[in-house]
Amino acid sequence: MKKIVLLCASGMSTSMLVKKMKEAAAADNYDCSIDAFSASEAATKAADADCVLLGPQIRFQKNKIAEQIPGIPVDAIDMRMYGRMDGKGALDFARKLMKD
Repeated sequence: MKKIVLLCASGMSTSMLVKKMKEAAAADNYDCSIDAFSASEAATKAADADCVLLGPQIRFQKNKIAEQIPGIPVDAIDMRMYGRMDGKGALDFARKLMKD
């Protein structure tokens, strides 16, 4: 099972996207866990993740977060995808990051 972690400023704004991503994963029969946390929790909550997606509002922290969790792919979700709460698109993006 793959572990996908979403990080944002407080962990709250990504919760709706997590729900949409979980729905997309269920529709694809894709076995994964998807959770959202505050960026300040990156080192503890994302240390064993298979990939980390950042909310667009914290994309400027990408390098800092990547340093805290070496070896784990980290990238920001596209602003339009995030705004549309495109769960399938975000899941596909995560799978590309994981080369899955």
